[in-house]
Amino acid sequence: MGRHRAHLHSAAHLPHSADTYIDDNGPWGHNYDGFLDRSRRNDHDAARANHDGRYVSQHNDCHLDPDPDGRTNDHRRMTTPASPESFAAALSFDLDEFQLHAIRALAEGDSVLVAAPTGAGKTLVAEYAIARAIAAGRKTFYTTPLKALSNQKYGDLVRAYGPDAVGLLTGDNAINGDASVVVMTTEVLRNMIYANSPALHNLQYVVLDEVHYLQNPYRGSVWEEVIIHLDLDVELVCLSATVSNAEEFAEWLRTVRGSTTAVIEEKRPVELRHLYAVGDRTAESLHLLATFVGEGAGELRPNPEAARLDRKAVGPKAHRPRGSKLYAPRRAELVERLGDESLLPVIYFIFSRAACDDAVRQCLRDGLRLTKPHERRELRRIAEQHVAALSDNDLDVLDYDSWFAGFEQGIASHHAGLVPPMKEAVEHAFMLGLVKVVFATETLSLGINMPARSVVIEKLSKFTGEHHENLTPGEYTQLAGRAGRRGLDELGYAVVCWNPFVQFEQVASLASKRTYALRSSFRPTYNMAVNLVQRCDRERAHHLLNLSFAQYHADRDVVALERQLQRSKDQLHKAEALINNGRGDLELYRRLVSEYDNAKLNAVAHRGARLESLRPGDVVRSARTGPVAVLKQDRGRSPGRIMVVTETAKILRLGSADFATSPRRDGTIELPRPYDVRDPKFLAEAAHRLRNYQSDDARADQDRELVDLVAAEAALSAHPAARDPELKARLKAANSLERLNREIRKLESRVDGRTETLARTFDRVLGLLEGWGYVQEWTLTDAGAMLARLYTEGDLLLAEAIRRGILDDLDPGGVAAMVSCIAYERRGPDSDVPVPPRKWPSKEISTRAKRLDGVWQQLLLAERDARLPETRQPDPGFTAVISGWVNGTELIKLLDDHDMTGGDFVRTIKQIIDLLRQVGQIALEPSTAAAARAAAEACMRGVVLASSHIGVVEY
Repeated sequence: MGRHRAHLHSAAHLPHSADTYIDDNGPWGHNYDGFLDRSRRNDHDAARANHDGRYVSQHNDCHLDPDPDGRTNDHRRMTTPASPESFAAALSFDLDEFQLHAIRALAEGDSVLVAAPTGAGKTLVAEYAIARAIAAGRKTFYTTPLKALSNQKYGDLVRAYGPDAVGLLTGDNAINGDASVVVMTTEVLRNMIYANSPALHNLQYVVLDEVHYLQNPYRGSVWEEVIIHLDLDVELVCLSATVSNAEEFAEWLRTVRGSTTAVIEEKRPVELRHLYAVGDRTAESLHLLATFVGEGAGELRPNPEAARLDRKAVGPKAHRPRGSKLYAPRRAELVERLGDESLLPVIYFIFSRAACDDAVRQCLRDGLRLTKPHERRELRRIAEQHVAALSDNDLDVLDYDSWFAGFEQGIASHHAGLVPPMKEAVEHAFMLGLVKVVFATETLSLGINMPARSVVIEKLSKFTGEHHENLTPGEYTQLAGRAGRRGLDELGYAVVCWNPFVQFEQVASLASKRTYALRSSFRPTYNMAVNLVQRCDRERAHHLLNLSFAQYHADRDVVALERQLQRSKDQLHKAEALINNGRGDLELYRRLVSEYDNAKLNAVAHRGARLESLRPGDVVRSARTGPVAVLKQDRGRSPGRIMVVTETAKILRLGSADFATSPRRDGTIELPRPYDVRDPKFLAEAAHRLRNYQSDDARADQDRELVDLVAAEAALSAHPAARDPELKARLKAANSLERLNREIRKLESRVDGRTETLARTFDRVLGLLEGWGYVQEWTLTDAGAMLARLYTEGDLLLAEAIRRGILDDLDPGGVAAMVSCIAYERRGPDSDVPVPPRKWPSKEISTRAKRLDGVWQQLLLAERDARLPETRQPDPGFTAVISGWVNGTELIKLLDDHDMTGGDFVRTIKQIIDLLRQVGQIALEPSTAAAARAAAEACMRGVVLASSHIGVVEY
């Protein structure tokens, strides 16, 4: 499909660097989900007012005074007075009571914890801290959990204060790092603290946006590290979603930081109404019912009409969903109904990337169109603006035209599988009110500013990668919290769809609960341990660890953990019994299955290689076509195909799948001249020659690969387990064994951790590090100093790889391939079980990967002996991709050859770039460091480079 590529300049790209921000002590950056700057406000902003005429932003994240022409009066905050009264008087709207309470506490020298619903205006408190710091000639650091949020907040603050006053530090960009206000991910600040960076000088405030993220199981401990280690003369502005234990968290902050004021606001800025959407085959349209009656009066009584309708599905066929007259609303049908009720724009939560994309296609197939001609023109402008840095080839492989078909009609998906420029275009257009419905995964519920009038939650369960789990009240509250735009909507609506497996009473119960307790995920890591040794003595280190929020919960939840542990052990025993009580040795059968799969892959690969060796005029045979003559190799989007002519002069394109065995050259015919596959006469003559062709040897010897495949298949079929009626269940049980064993070990470790102090866990970490030569008598060795500057989940494994020379004497592509083994994590239910690439970049990389896995095995045994959390096994599955990217392979080739979305590709490459830059700073061999830096530089091209640009869009 053709594409018009307009050259637009509405986004002012500020100077940026692709390098990690580095001081004399090493990298500050840590790569997680890097995206572009988010545009912020919609076209109603200039005239938007609530009932008392005040101007308020949709998300209330950044209150900016509009000029008479509707544009933001930039940089006004630079001269805002710093007293609460003068700050409030300078605004064109009245502050809410909780905002006044918070800024008065800051004026009195307190740190603050502001816990309030989405859109309540928490960020205005951070604005006041920034104004105070600027008035005092001091600095503010604004931290967020994700690069996407950092980029968005950077754009907000640039519009408010001007580009000279605001900086950005992430793994992708280092812009104006010495500015008065610097936005960064929380990891960047943690790394700066550990490096004792001079940038911390003259710092007055640190804003910890989305501080409730500290319960994230993988990254949450970073927030506690910052809170504990940051100098006590720096005041904190902690912004959190509403949590049920905010006072407890604030009490911990007082213990660690000193005087801290808790400001808790439970009232939403826009009242939320809960709705229940039910399809009814006996009715003309969907039922859209209130979940509760008396909701406006503060009562929460489940709607008896909804309960009655739900019971309508119960009857003789209640155990069969198809026997019900009710059905789950079709997506296009529900969106259309919401449009009829003036409840758009809507965020439609579906807990699957593929389902989000499919929902867009369904809506288009059903003829849903939500935009007018002038809106479609603006959407085209926005789309071209955001993808301007991508080539046409990149857009083709990213299926841009299909994406744009929905985007232009006001319908889009939003998930991590989209590349940042396309995802950013969706956010931009949604905030302008041009995209009316976004089908999104739950990751959108964190922080990104996309205010909607309504949200739809399609199902109340989601797949975690191993099993389905019901949404918790906290997760439901976060998703529903997106509904309602302050200053635009009097009410926001959270819609739950009918489901045959969930009763209405369960829906009402979940919607009525408001429990969202904040829990710590803090634990001593290897990097944290060596940094504590470097920064303080043993007694001080133990004291700091005992200050963690985790200690507040050290002796809680033991009973629940023990119950969960017993359940896992019961499942393990059942799985073992099922495996052992069947026909034949199941472990041998699984090995035969693996051998058969490998033989099948080899046969397919061999067919592809044979196919590529064929030349024009060669005659080959397939069961589907009979004899055909090769016209040429077909070098289109799918390499490994040939164009052929049949005996009936028909042109076909054949791939390896069209041949039962490896395609063999049966002979050769001379093709007519002049050679022109578009000429019917040429094709007719070629077909004539093919019909008259006589093969000298119609029966060729079988391929070795086919012989191996037949032998493997025969061995598999002959095994007794192949005739076991319980085979499927036994294989499933065998696949779950390792997972259950890991789960049991983790639960046992957690139970142990609840009954001992974190300081003791730290001592065990320290004991392992001493045994491996990183610490000696509370002093770091050279290896320990190197580990102190490695910030990654697999920090100790990467340090060992560097020490043992596993990265040495490799070219940039090879170093990148080895680093990817630590950075890459495959998606899917078996993501923790590494799968080697179909084809290794080289034999040397295969050998090095096995060495790295051997180091991991040693580390695993040491961690189990020390009763420590286990380091994730290195995964070589991305080695061929990253090696190809570093060496200049085109995106289309990499995505065609590997089952990966553009978004996953970009995110993984960025994570590898971050680690390569760290290796480039600390590698022991200069040549290895140089190769790592060269690899990082080579990665920053094409869609990866385009996804790292920061643009500040004016409205």
